[in-house]
Amino acid sequence: MKKSLPLIAMLLLGSHAFAADLLDTVKQRGTLIIALEGTYPPFNFKDKQQQLTGYEVELGNEIAKRLKVKPQFVTGEWSGLLAGLSSGKFDVVMNQVSITDARKKVFDFSQPYTVSSAQLIVRKNETRKLATAEDLKGKKIGVGQGSNYADLAKGMAGVEVKTYPGAPEYLQDLATGRVDAALNDSLLIPFAIKESRLPVKAGAPVGGLTQMGIPFARNNPQFKAALDKTLSAMQADGTLRKISIKWFGTDVSKAPQAR
Repeated sequence: MKKSLPLIAMLLLGSHAFAADLLDTVKQRGTLIIALEGTYPPFNFKDKQQQLTGYEVELGNEIAKRLKVKPQFVTGEWSGLLAGLSSGKFDVVMNQVSITDARKKVFDFSQPYTVSSAQLIVRKNETRKLATAEDLKGKKIGVGQGSNYADLAKGMAGVEVKTYPGAPEYLQDLATGRVDAALNDSLLIPFAIKESRLPVKAGAPVGGLTQMGIPFARNNPQFKAALDKTLSAMQADGTLRKISIKWFGTDVSKAPQAR
């Protein structure tokens, strides 16, 4: 028995060392499982024919094509996407996931594919000054549950934060006066306002620029290298810019001053 313990330890170490990289798993399966909300226009949403479309859907299709596999999209509420990724339900999440130090402790990320910032949304007839953290004291702010915008709002002293499954819900509450403002991605706001047809408008920007990337399980260096190589190639040949221009009218893969 004393001799078998080191052997078992060696076998366990060996099995860990030779565990399949995510790239091998994806290639063998023949599909890349991509999780997203499907209710987050113009990044990912369903059109009138109930077909998934949007900026990240097109990017996901192109990434899968270049990896020589098929994309398999899975939709769910934002609050469950990263938890599902942690439990191995998906290969990646493409849903404007900001690259933060906290998230990098749990996941690895691709290189950034979007640069954006947080921005307030207010009612169309709003006359109060709602721009600074001081202005927002005592106000109710609507945010997506589990989002970095929720974290940002919770960091503001004296602000009452209300969380929602997604943008449609808090925009409705904003329009009816249940919250004073909402907080989300500056790139989403023009499209969301247009689609919602609610009496709301873009407000003041909040905080600095944020880089968005594609998270996946840690310790998959071959997958990361392939993903970054694919995104770099799409940047170099103009594909990323072309898709970006289609949905936003500008190249959102670069910081505003570089556009």
